[in-house]
Amino acid sequence: MKKIFTYLISVTLFLFAFFNLNAQTNYFVDGYHGGVYGHYPLWVTKFITDTLQHYKDWKINLEIEPETWDTVALKDPVNYAAFKKLIDDSSLENQVEYVNPSYAQSYLYNISGESIIRQFQYGMKKLKEHFPSIKFTTYSSEEPCFTSALPQILKSLGFKYAVLKNPNTCWGGYVKAFGGESVNWVGPDGSNILTVPRYTSESLQKKSTWQTTAWNNSKSYLNAATDQGIKYPVGMCLQDAGWKNGPWLDNHKLSSTQYTTWRNYFEIIKNDPAVDWRLSQEDIDVSLVWGAQILQQIAQEVRAAENKILMAEKAAAMAKLYAGIPYPERKFDEAWRTLLLSEHHDCWIVPYNMHDGKTWADNVKIWTDYTINTCDSILQQSLSVLNNFKPANDNKKILVFNSTAVSRNEVVEVKLPKNVSNNISIKDDNKTISSQVITNEDLSQTLLFKAEIPALGYKAFSISHKTYKDNQNTAYVNKKNDGTFAMETDLYKIIINENYGGSIKHFIAKKLDNKDFIAPGESSGFNTLRGNFYNDGGLKTSAQSKKKITILENGPLRIKLQIEGMIDQNNFIQTIQLTQGQKLIDCFLHIDYAKHTGIGENYKQQGGYYSTELHKAFYNDTDKLMITFPLSLKHQKIYKDAPLDVTESKHSNTFYNTWDSIKNNVIDNWVDVTDEGNNYGMALFTDHVTSYSHGENFPLALTVQYSGVGLWGRNYSIDKSTDIHYALLPHKNKWNDAGINNENIKWNEPLTTSIINKQASSNSFIKSIDSGLTITTMYYKDDALFIRIVNNGSGKNNHTIELNCYADKVEFTELNGVVTSSLQMQKKKTISFDCNIPLFGFKTIKLVNPKPVIINNGSN
Repeated sequence: MKKIFTYLISVTLFLFAFFNLNAQTNYFVDGYHGGVYGHYPLWVTKFITDTLQHYKDWKINLEIEPETWDTVALKDPVNYAAFKKLIDDSSLENQVEYVNPSYAQSYLYNISGESIIRQFQYGMKKLKEHFPSIKFTTYSSEEPCFTSALPQILKSLGFKYAVLKNPNTCWGGYVKAFGGESVNWVGPDGSNILTVPRYTSESLQKKSTWQTTAWNNSKSYLNAATDQGIKYPVGMCLQDAGWKNGPWLDNHKLSSTQYTTWRNYFEIIKNDPAVDWRLSQEDIDVSLVWGAQILQQIAQEVRAAENKILMAEKAAAMAKLYAGIPYPERKFDEAWRTLLLSEHHDCWIVPYNMHDGKTWADNVKIWTDYTINTCDSILQQSLSVLNNFKPANDNKKILVFNSTAVSRNEVVEVKLPKNVSNNISIKDDNKTISSQVITNEDLSQTLLFKAEIPALGYKAFSISHKTYKDNQNTAYVNKKNDGTFAMETDLYKIIINENYGGSIKHFIAKKLDNKDFIAPGESSGFNTLRGNFYNDGGLKTSAQSKKKITILENGPLRIKLQIEGMIDQNNFIQTIQLTQGQKLIDCFLHIDYAKHTGIGENYKQQGGYYSTELHKAFYNDTDKLMITFPLSLKHQKIYKDAPLDVTESKHSNTFYNTWDSIKNNVIDNWVDVTDEGNNYGMALFTDHVTSYSHGENFPLALTVQYSGVGLWGRNYSIDKSTDIHYALLPHKNKWNDAGINNENIKWNEPLTTSIINKQASSNSFIKSIDSGLTITTMYYKDDALFIRIVNNGSGKNNHTIELNCYADKVEFTELNGVVTSSLQMQKKKTISFDCNIPLFGFKTIKLVNPKPVIINNGSN
């Protein structure tokens, strides 16, 4: 009897839960993801419109590349017109919402803050060309296209809501589970946006490496959400465009489930209380095949194009302001277009996949080459016309342009024309300054000289045909009898050990209390290579044999050592470069592989590759080829940058090797190791997005190479030489007090030189700007000059900016063009204004009808 009673109680509870689940309304977000570059067969437009008409209760959310509609309008005008009606109806009852208008569906965490802004601005502009009535309310993505700084950007673009779920495409990662029905996602600058998170109860799907439990609104998922206290659970899947499923849930949809757009769903929950979540970049658990040669080169090409286009925009804007030269807006539009396409998430996660007969990697090379070549041309043309040049009667001049918002006193280099003698020196206002002439391998010559250039400004220097030697404060290299090389500048003394793999034995920062940053007795070697060559005997290091060291340059301004060695039968060359007065130590690595070789964890799945297997070799960075940097810093902490953010790492280590344990170990531009009290630190800069390793008893290490099986069983092979550029910066205090972000900007935007036959004035666009603020971009639209000011290190919020120009009006604008406030300017009075920009915040300033102020009409 007792057993029967227990059974009846169990059945009753089950039926209660079942009927309660079916009675409670829950929601599902369906839709499509893809585009003309990803996947969008021409029949899809008709299929979607027909299916929406057939299933009146079906609603879809779109993440379709905006450029897709150019093709559809041209090749399928009838169905394009029918689809256009669906998009232009933006009422709450509408069946369609556009949830990701970015131009190329970038991952976002792996590109610059300015690239993120342009992804949305160019994408939204393109969509409005096709659908003039379109409204953008919610940001959502099928891939992990998230970064911590999105709240500020989305709000400025006019978005109201965001979603941090990507339940059906987690190959590249997922956001940490946090909270319930909604959260206020708080960004690094304090901005917040109402957001649906991946619920605490939304687990990673078992026997999967690409899904969470929200992918199909299963009863178990909905029960877990209900038990958590979520009133209106919601699942999601944005199908690949080209799938012929129609409504995703098909016959498995519960009677209590309603399809919804995200806009409609937020109208239901928006008044419910939501907790604040200051999401860290480390809450975005993402992973790609870091160290794979093909991905490494994509990341380098994108970074180079990002840097070049921002420098060219600022130079062209100054050329229009100071010389009245038309601003090449259309050229920049196309240069941005190709750069944005190279940031498409498919370029990074499936680089070997084909599109129009080329791999994604092939297309990235074409796209970024176009951006770089276009911007190089604009940059040189802009420099040649700056500030009313007049023909010079004497020798050639060297114009130096500074695209950053800080004044700089640095060594610059310029390749000399063949007809210029090497018996020359440089004059600045008739004062001879230090210089150095280098003969290159092709017998051409490069001139180095110390140039002091104002912030966002330029200056010309004269070439004198008289040799000048400055015997004071010179940089030099000495080879000692014990086989060591001593590299010395005014800032550093570095000892290289030829007998121990060319590793750095001592790294002494003279002006940082003469501190030696190398951990004493460290066996792995500072700046040495190590990796697991799993087909050739296992772990190898570059410190296992004697190396050949050559002095390439020996002052007085720059010194350079070349270290030639071998690791697992592969020749490599490391170059260490120090420059007088320069904080950053530049390092270069070149590897020639003798053969295709496997590098990384020696892990093979029995019977072949299984996508469902959690363990994958490319997750394990510690077995990849890496450069190690053991430091004499106790109780080490990690800081690392991200777009419009810097994160203090909370990980005890970066190690993982399974899909369900991914940690964010991405190095965007730099990673910084400090001691516990932030007394001393060492920042590592890299020329491309990749990963780093660090943990207790494991030194900071930069990922260099992985070769083996990656996603979908693809063999990520080595088929060419590897070249990377990285830099080191010893410092005192925390990253912002050390000015690491400004040093990184200067490293990414080097002083630009041009040889001219004209006279020129020195000039600066900036009269005064607080330390820690930077101007990331500067461009014209019609006769208005736009500048974007970012707080990348200042601890205060209120700032005063003064500019060396006039304007009729100063307007503060949002990214969507909405003017939030304006200031009338007095005629013939330079611009000065106050603004509130918190740390990691930005302001977009519009100068209406600006006119130049020439601060120095003298010429050299």
